Amino acid sequence: MIAPARVAAYDVLRAIDTGRADLPTALAAARASLADDRDRALAADIAAGVQRWRNALDHVIAHAARRPVARLDAEVLAILRLSAYQLLHLTRVPASAVVDDAVKLVKRAAKTSASGFVNGVLRTLSRSRRSLPLPEPPADPADRDAALAYLTITLSHPEWLARRWYDRYGFAAARQWMQFNNEPAPLTLRVNTIRTDPEALVARLHREDVDVEPCAYAPGGFIVRRGQALGTAAFEEGWFIVQDEASQLVGLLAGDRPRGRVLDACASPGGKSTAIAARMEGGVLVASDVRARRIDLLRRTVRTTGASRVRIVQADLLRPLPFSQPFDCVLVDAPCSGTGTLRRDPDIRWRRLEPDLAPLAAAQDVMLRHAAAAVAPGGRLIYATCSSEPEENDAVVDRFLAAHPDFQAVHAGNVAGSLPAAVVDDRGRLRTLPHRHGLEVFFGAVLARA
Repeated sequence: MIAPARVAAYDVLRAIDTGRADLPTALAAARASLADDRDRALAADIAAGVQRWRNALDHVIAHAARRPVARLDAEVLAILRLSAYQLLHLTRVPASAVVDDAVKLVKRAAKTSASGFVNGVLRTLSRSRRSLPLPEPPADPADRDAALAYLTITLSHPEWLARRWYDRYGFAAARQWMQFNNEPAPLTLRVNTIRTDPEALVARLHREDVDVEPCAYAPGGFIVRRGQALGTAAFEEGWFIVQDEASQLVGLLAGDRPRGRVLDACASPGGKSTAIAARMEGGVLVASDVRARRIDLLRRTVRTTGASRVRIVQADLLRPLPFSQPFDCVLVDAPCSGTGTLRRDPDIRWRRLEPDLAPLAAAQDVMLRHAAAAVAPGGRLIYATCSSEPEENDAVVDRFLAAHPDFQAVHAGNVAGSLPAAVVDDRGRLRTLPHRHGLEVFFGAVLARA
């Protein structure tokens, strides 16, 4: 019998490779098929680990196989990847069990003729795992070719991103950034002040055998250090929601005490909407998104948190918005490449390509223009992404400002007193970076209408 976690990990990888699902969707389906929490955890570790280390795994597999991975059957390559990841990164897993299950998986995938090949490749990797043929860090960081080989292969990132980050930030920062992306992300929470306060949440979680520590930058944010926070009554009762720390900072751009009419135009899953609603003193927050599935997710978040000020509307920001009255504040957390969240979503690094940036930026231009039309005179427009790339961030904002003289840039620190100065750049825009802040990459700009 093959270990259930390995079967599930194989199914997840094949779903991703064939484009049938992204990593979170494939993992959700896999968890439903596994009864044991340990199997769920191992399957998730293997599947996510393969996505993080895919370039490095492919490099050593090709070396052991003495042929390019492009020449391998897709099913065989998936089995080699998940097995190589276990051999090289999960040191408590017996090598013999990994190899034996790999051979069984090959037969299960109807690739029996490759059994001996897979067995030989994995045994070679097992013997050589202390001296892998991976590029070393460059002796001279200015040696661009050597630096990119190390960043692309050994630290397992796409060449186009490695090149961009190296050219913009230098070798040391790019290396630190990629090492950050290759570490599993902690579970990060935001206290729901509609239901409780930070002190009470910490005390209750401790009683429920969960220990947390405050986030470095986000007020009311906590990192789980021990325990199963998502299995607590506090979670079921909406005392907190799961939200990345850098994402929490974006919500602060709406101001410390938002008033009047607020629109969150790309609102699902609802973390920012409910955070803003919790700080509002009067008024209403309209939360909109385009797809029915995302509206359902948004509705669940609003219901769980008790955010009674929130009204949910289905709307497409690629079209003119359907509202007759303007808003005092409009937030556009725009759909983007997601290249700033590779730690939490490691499969994005292989799904996104450099040519994707231009059409994404064009769509963002349209969204920002439609959102601006809904801003009242004297109101504010907030544009945010979780992209690392300037085409989707500063370039979008700068183009918008050049075409809309009735809007002016506002220093983020002047809008949100609770926003730490360390995450505001010299242009007055929110910008978090792994090598500076230890956070995922988020960008946010505040624009005021005359």
